[in-house]
Amino acid sequence: MKLPVIKHLTQFIADNDEDYVLETIETLESITEVSSLKEEEMDVIGEILSNLYGALEVNKSIKEGKSQKDALNEFMQRVMGSIDN
Repeated sequence: MKLPVIKHLTQFIADNDEDYVLETIETLESITEVSSLKEEEMDVIGEILSNLYGALEVNKSIKEGKSQKDALNEFMQRVMGSIDN
């Protein structure tokens, strides 16, 4: 996951609609079912999906009243905490 990408996607959601991100997730998940994809391609799609899901989580926190900065920081702390365990 890349914080600048998640931040950009969070702003995209604010400017547009989270439905675009949800539809993108559905599309990318569907593409992962193609048997001829190489491992590297799957890794790229997985990274993009992680960032999209991250942006949705941050957006949820923002809707609950947190600032974008606080929501991003809390999300990354949760991610880092899950990696450390």
